[in-house]
Amino acid sequence: MADFKWEYLFNIEIALDSLPYILLGARDTVLIALISMFFALVFGLFVALARMNKFKLLSFTARLFISFMRGTPLLVILFILYFGLPMVGIEMKPLTAAIIGISVHFSAYTAEIIRSAISSVAKGQWEAAETLRLSYWQTMRRIILPQATRIALPPLSSVFMDIIKGTSLAMVITVSELFYRAKVIVGQTYESLTLYILVALIYWGLCTVVTLLQDYLEKKANRYVTT
Repeated sequence: MADFKWEYLFNIEIALDSLPYILLGARDTVLIALISMFFALVFGLFVALARMNKFKLLSFTARLFISFMRGTPLLVILFILYFGLPMVGIEMKPLTAAIIGISVHFSAYTAEIIRSAISSVAKGQWEAAETLRLSYWQTMRRIILPQATRIALPPLSSVFMDIIKGTSLAMVITVSELFYRAKVIVGQTYESLTLYILVALIYWGLCTVVTLLQDYLEKKANRYVTT
């Protein structure tokens, strides 16, 4: 430890000079994460309903999709979309490929969360809706999904944090997000440790905000639940 150069651990001057440029990447990271989470929720909902459908072919297809996406690294999905699809004539911009890849990949996780949340709603809720002559979609929209949302909120928040961190993989297909911009500055200053610590702190800050938002939403969702 006597030869350890503490001054190279974190160069505050370099960090402060680089912060405005890196924060622009953080803005893009948040934007990608929000859009991807939205589409992952929408697509995940339909996959979850298909997974629970009594029509076996539809249910099997949903199961197969979930199994493939959960068993395949996000990096591989991004490579297929950005580097593989041009081989068959389908080309897309890096940002588009990143959003599609992240959305589709994490929709498998949101689908399982939504499915388990819907399944946990008491069967009597369905029976009550049937007594009121509500259609399937009316029952789902007015009775089941509001209750399932409260149950699914904590795990969905965890998925959103994984999406925020997963956007760093978009760097490999040249998306100018948070980690990509840090790599650019590292190439110019060679202050790799300082920049990577700074990036880690920013990711931590973003995930902390999500955690606080989760706590707030949980309190709002549970305000009518008796203890």
